[in-house]
Amino acid sequence: MGKGGGCMPSKKRTPIGVAEDLPLPVDESVDGEEAGSAVTNSVAERQQEREQQVEKLKIFIVFYSMYGHVEGLARRMKKGVDGVEGVEAVLYRVRETLPDEVLEKMKAPAKDGAIPEITAAELGAADGVLFGFPTRYGCMAAQMKAFFDSTGQLWKEQKMAGKPAGFFVSTGTQGGGQETTCWTAITQLAHHGMLFVPIGYTFGAGMFKMDTIRGGTPYGAGVYAGDGTKEANETELALAEHQGKYMAAVVKRLAPAGSLPPDAQP
Repeated sequence: MGKGGGCMPSKKRTPIGVAEDLPLPVDESVDGEEAGSAVTNSVAERQQEREQQVEKLKIFIVFYSMYGHVEGLARRMKKGVDGVEGVEAVLYRVRETLPDEVLEKMKAPAKDGAIPEITAAELGAADGVLFGFPTRYGCMAAQMKAFFDSTGQLWKEQKMAGKPAGFFVSTGTQGGGQETTCWTAITQLAHHGMLFVPIGYTFGAGMFKMDTIRGGTPYGAGVYAGDGTKEANETELALAEHQGKYMAAVVKRLAPAGSLPPDAQP
C-alpha cells in the first residue's frame, strides 16, 4: 500500500527456539494457586505488551467545513472508525483559503482549534482516507480542491497508490449535488491511484427511508444544510457512523498480514 499503507509489525521478536507461550518456571516455594495466578498474569502481560507494540491502522478524516455541517458528519464518522478493533481515526481539516474579513461577512463560525490543519506531506501516513467537503455547483469546495492541488509530490511518487478512500458531502438542497460532488471528486483519486470505496446500500433500511429529508447516497454520507440553519438529523449522522465502520473494515482487509493485533485480524 506504499508508505503508510499498513503499520509494520514490531522488530522485537522472541529468540529462535523459544516458545512464546510456554508457561514460566514455577517457584515451588509458593502454593499452586499463587503459582497459577503468577503464570496467568505473566502471559496476560506479555500479550498486552505485544499488542502495544503493534500500532493501529490509521484512517485520516480530512474535511473542509464552513458552517459545521461537514464537521458534524466527520465527528460521527470518527466514532464509527474507532469502534472497529485495530483501527483508529484522526480528524484533520484543510487550510482555509478565504480571508477572515470575508468569513466574518459570511457569518462563518470560528474553526475548532483542537482539530489540526493537515499538510500534503502528512497525508502519506494514512492507511485510508475519508474526504469531506461541501458542494460548490456540483463539485467540491475550492478549499478542498486547493488541498488536492498541493499533493503533487505525493502524486509524483505515487505515495497514495492503492490506498482506499471515500467521500462525504454537504449540499444546500436536495438536487444540489449529493451525487455529482462525489462523481467529480473521483478524478482526484484516479490520478493518485487510490481505491474509491462507496458504501453502496450497506446501510440497509436507512437508505430507503422516505419519512424525513435526508442526505446520503451510495457514494457516501451526506447532509442537507438548507440555508445553513438546518442541522444534520439522526439518519444522516448514523449513515456517517456506518461509513466510518465500513471503511475501517475495508482498510483492515487490505492491510498486510501481521500488521494488526492477533484479535483484530479481519
